[in-house]
Amino acid sequence: MLDNIPILSLIVFAPLLGVLALLFVPKENGRLIRWIGIGTTFLPLLLAGWLYASFDLAGEGTQFAESMRWIAVSLNSELLEQLGSVETYRVQFDYALAADGISLPLVFLTAFVATMAAFASVHIKKRFKTYFILFLLLETGMLGVFLARDLFLFFLFFEITLVPMFFLIGIYGLYEREKAANRFLVYNGLGSALMLVAFLILIATAGMSVDGASFIYSGSYDVIFKNMHDAASFSNMGPEFAQNFPNPFFLTEGNRTFVFFLLLIAFGIKLPIFPFHTWMLRVHTEAPPSIVMIHSGVLLKMGAYGLLKFGVFLFPNEAKQWAVLIAILGVVNILYGAALAFVQKEFKLVLAYSSISHMGIVLLAVAAMNGIGVQGAVFQMISHGLISALMFLIVGSLYERTSSTLLSSMGGFAKSMPFMSGMLLVAGMASLGLPGLSGFVSEFLAFLSLFDEMPIVTAVGCLGIILAAVYVLRGVLGITFGAATEASLTYKDARWVEAVPMIALAAFIFLIGIYPAVLSEPLQTTIGGLEQLLTGSEANGGG
Repeated sequence: MLDNIPILSLIVFAPLLGVLALLFVPKENGRLIRWIGIGTTFLPLLLAGWLYASFDLAGEGTQFAESMRWIAVSLNSELLEQLGSVETYRVQFDYALAADGISLPLVFLTAFVATMAAFASVHIKKRFKTYFILFLLLETGMLGVFLARDLFLFFLFFEITLVPMFFLIGIYGLYEREKAANRFLVYNGLGSALMLVAFLILIATAGMSVDGASFIYSGSYDVIFKNMHDAASFSNMGPEFAQNFPNPFFLTEGNRTFVFFLLLIAFGIKLPIFPFHTWMLRVHTEAPPSIVMIHSGVLLKMGAYGLLKFGVFLFPNEAKQWAVLIAILGVVNILYGAALAFVQKEFKLVLAYSSISHMGIVLLAVAAMNGIGVQGAVFQMISHGLISALMFLIVGSLYERTSSTLLSSMGGFAKSMPFMSGMLLVAGMASLGLPGLSGFVSEFLAFLSLFDEMPIVTAVGCLGIILAAVYVLRGVLGITFGAATEASLTYKDARWVEAVPMIALAAFIFLIGIYPAVLSEPLQTTIGGLEQLLTGSEANGGG
């Protein structure tokens, strides 16, 4: 049904229609700007839902692929004379998009959380036009990251997310918003620089392919994936093509390890992995709650997605070799985040350290290097994206009423705000892994995947679940059933513009917890071919 429709391009660039419309709206017309901003986010959401429903669960590899030549640069003609039969020698980057079982749920998560965050943007009090233009540009970048199949295109979309985030934090944040924005840009800029170096090495080695009489350096993920795992490719042929003819495309074991660690650090900053987490704490506390919903719900998942797609799938041997290190980093994230979340006095910081802890569970699942681990990592990404978005949506509504997120200043809200308190309790129970909610399924798969390989590390990591129960119940029960103040009894419950996204997020948390097949079935289309790759055999399917 979607074969003749560029559905992926429509999803990625649909938010730009809202940007175009907003350019012609006077900045004084705040009501119309809000309606356009919120309404535009429904376009990619509806298209992403259509994509999800149309995905072939019996297929393998990528689907709905779109590709066209985008950039082609001819290289030195002197080499053509030496090679004789070669007619063209160029660098080529394509506009290439495709969806697979891993990117599909992340695209829907992005579109869904963006719509919910747009509703939460009603609390923004200034420069509405600028805000929604930046917001929609950010959504375009995020959607592009999960669908890009060319390294240059991926990098471009990845960088597009940095610019609007910097201004959304720096303009619309709290008292130390400039420091938070600067730290965000410095850390993520460093990660992007390392990723760019790794991508250039891959393009210059595994990106080399022969197309008839053409030698092409390609940014295509599919070409690089094939060459990385094909013993007959230039990158695996050894140091020489033939006798006395050096092979400039060969990736030595040292080269592979170097590139793998570049990618691990680059995407580890985004995830974030301890000790590259301090920038994230400032963003969570200083950025407006609607933007933190997107940051915690989606942007952190870009780091996990990149680590899987580029770190693990392109370098499975190196990932296996350093699996213990990845698992230890995961345990450090889990325990460090959980321990510090327990002692925080501000609810935003409780949730910030909780995100560090829960992203450590993703690292544990990645370290398992098996199909269950990949499922556990993706389940945890989606689950945490929904839970954290719901948490910060509620935090934003509470902050609007109380002007504070200190735990000592909030209590007894169950009397005056029973609906919002109930939603907070649902999010808290999902965060600590209550059966029947999405958090239980994701954590169960993640720990199960690693238990056979590293039982001691897994057992230590499980302590994070106990600590999560402590800090979540401490915060949630204190806010809802703690000592009420005279002011807390006067606050009004959620308005419809707040209640609708809360109900929608909670519904998906219940859906994944009760019917996890809605997420696991698309994943099987990709994992079926990758399980053999992750266990050291030749891959049957695309990455």
